[in-house]
Amino acid sequence: MSSPIAPSTRKTILITGCSSGIGYCAAKGLQQRGYRVFATARSAESVAALNDKGLESLQLDLDDSESIRTAVAEILERSGGELYALFNNGAYGIPGAVEDLSRDTLRTQFETNVFGWQELTNLVLPVMRRQGYGRIIQNSSVLGFVAMPFRGAYNASKFAIEGLSDTLRLELADTDIHISLIEPGPITSQFRANGVKLLEKHIDIENSIHHDKYRRVLERLKQPGPAAPFTLPPEAVLDKVIHALEARRPKPRYYVTFPTYLFGYLKRFLPARWLDKILAAAGGEKR
Repeated sequence: MSSPIAPSTRKTILITGCSSGIGYCAAKGLQQRGYRVFATARSAESVAALNDKGLESLQLDLDDSESIRTAVAEILERSGGELYALFNNGAYGIPGAVEDLSRDTLRTQFETNVFGWQELTNLVLPVMRRQGYGRIIQNSSVLGFVAMPFRGAYNASKFAIEGLSDTLRLELADTDIHISLIEPGPITSQFRANGVKLLEKHIDIENSIHHDKYRRVLERLKQPGPAAPFTLPPEAVLDKVIHALEARRPKPRYYVTFPTYLFGYLKRFLPARWLDKILAAAGGEKR
């Protein structure tokens, strides 16, 4: 890992989804490392809280094009038109069986996790092309390359981000703009608590053929403690973000937790039907 950057070479980074979890950890950690961090969040209340904690914060709602444009314009004005890096992190997951997902629910999931990210990325790319360098880091998931049951909307959004990122990396191969995917697996965050609310909001549980499974899922999600085995703190993701920002040749992909390494290996070597059985068991209500 590189040494902290000197104040005279202070680099700027825009991070989305900084109200808690990975985004907040990355914002604080990189600020302490010497970066000028523009920490963004969806709500004005979250922005105020981040400012109170010493972060340079702005409101950015990934579902709102005007909010994205306004935030980017403000950041560029403050930075003198320079932006070294973008960390696309703000996202959430709507649980539910695929057959219970309405068109509107899928659209809602993609607005934040895919369309907002790509719109933001497309706004900062001309800045990076003009200055001749940049880093774009996408916080994907183990569910960006393997699927688990009852996570179809989130699986699909992360598969989409992986496809867009891989394509963008190829299209930028002749530049000094680098694209990296981080694939964390289970990390301590508000993701599980938010999932409970989203399941109850978007899925007609009582009228679903899967209602018994949903009830068990809700019971499990509401229990205290880690949502899954091998859960790591968000600092584990921060370590990968630092490498993606400071390595001369950042990796296209960064695995973080044991499940990501495990499923990456199994996907390479197991027949699809064997892997399906393992993923079904890992993603079931008894997990």
